[in-house]
Amino acid sequence: MGKGPGLYTDIGKKARDLLYKDYQTDHKFTITTYSPTGVAITSSGIKKGDLFQGDVNIQLKNKNITTDIKVDTNSNLFTTITADEPAPGLKTIFSFRVPDQRSEKFELQYLHDYAGISAGVALTASPVINFSSVVGSNALALGTDVSFDTKSGAFTKYNAAVSFTNSDLIAALILNNKGDTLSASYYHNVKPLTNTSIGAEVTHSFSTNENTLTIGTQHQLDPLTTVKARVNNFGKASALVQHEWRPKSLFTVSGEVDTKSVDKRAKFGLALALKP
Repeated sequence: MGKGPGLYTDIGKKARDLLYKDYQTDHKFTITTYSPTGVAITSSGIKKGDLFQGDVNIQLKNKNITTDIKVDTNSNLFTTITADEPAPGLKTIFSFRVPDQRSEKFELQYLHDYAGISAGVALTASPVINFSSVVGSNALALGTDVSFDTKSGAFTKYNAAVSFTNSDLIAALILNNKGDTLSASYYHNVKPLTNTSIGAEVTHSFSTNENTLTIGTQHQLDPLTTVKARVNNFGKASALVQHEWRPKSLFTVSGEVDTKSVDKRAKFGLALALKP
């Protein structure tokens, strides 16, 4: 269990990762290499139907400063410069995208034993300002997440969340979409020795009066192989097997079927991540 409440994005993250992380119906390949000077070069490609997209990311580290430069197949250049701990608990992030001249953004993150704060601003004449904060401890945390458009003078986002954590379970309640969507999630590590966990998330939309329920589980067959499964109330059932065939190198096979339309073809996805 971490120290302090963390950032707003950490609320409900365990349940989200259990229910949604690594599930895919595309084909993805990632390979990472390291130069003698420690520069990391990661090449990724993903095939969605007949469309293929790829990118190359170069990561350079110098003491506490990390620079990430990514180029994709659409000729976009993304750059992120992160300074970790220029002061205790503080992190600064500067990012921009070429050719978008209005993409520059500066962000500050601060972690304390009883608080987590993140503030970001676009470096434009009329910026959008993002601010999120969490107060509490590693057991109970309350958080807010807002965005304000200085050009229109209106809030474009205001969310709130609360989470409860103990040694083996995490429960979270999150109000999103300007109060229109309420989500409750639950994560329970049933058997830590085999990383056997169960999780659930129920979401209610006040505007459409629609409910979505997703239930999932994971289990470690051995120290290198993990299986996961999930199902939702719309009849979509998914499963995956992930194997670490060498340190930090993962092979993942996943599939999805629509149990309410058995005549539809099942969807399958493959992901291969290679690291030296």
